[in-house]
Amino acid sequence: MTFCKFLFLSILLFTSNAFSQEKAYVVDGDTIHIGSNKYRFSGIDTPEMKQTCSKDNKIIMCGVLAKDALIQKINNRPVLCKEETIDRYKRIVAECFVNKESLSKYLVRNGYAFAYRKYSKKFIEDEQYARENKLGLWSMTFEYPWEYRRKLRSK
Repeated sequence: MTFCKFLFLSILLFTSNAFSQEKAYVVDGDTIHIGSNKYRFSGIDTPEMKQTCSKDNKIIMCGVLAKDALIQKINNRPVLCKEETIDRYKRIVAECFVNKESLSKYLVRNGYAFAYRKYSKKFIEDEQYARENKLGLWSMTFEYPWEYRRKLRSK
């Protein structure tokens, strides 16, 4: 096999694995499934599905809001994920992209997710932008997801 054929086949194999033909199923604001692979977005945290926020004396399902924002952003397009590690729940921790745009960056910058400083400093500037512009959750009264989970565990 010539080097060019080997290179072509290697690229073809890599890209066919990277861009799954299967649709991404959105579990919540920071977790998707593609086929049998479960991906947890690295460096961010979104509200839990049952978590609520408030705005103008109205209760908002902020976890559902984050999930819906992700569904709309993906919009049935192929998702490419760059694996970083595996978490304790056996999910692939990754940064995922649609059309070369980071879904994590999009969610944080638009106020649907928070920079998860415990694990990464990557999205702090995006969070600051959302906070300063009162985008998404920053226009509401909310509890950080890690605080919400901590309270649930202590009950």
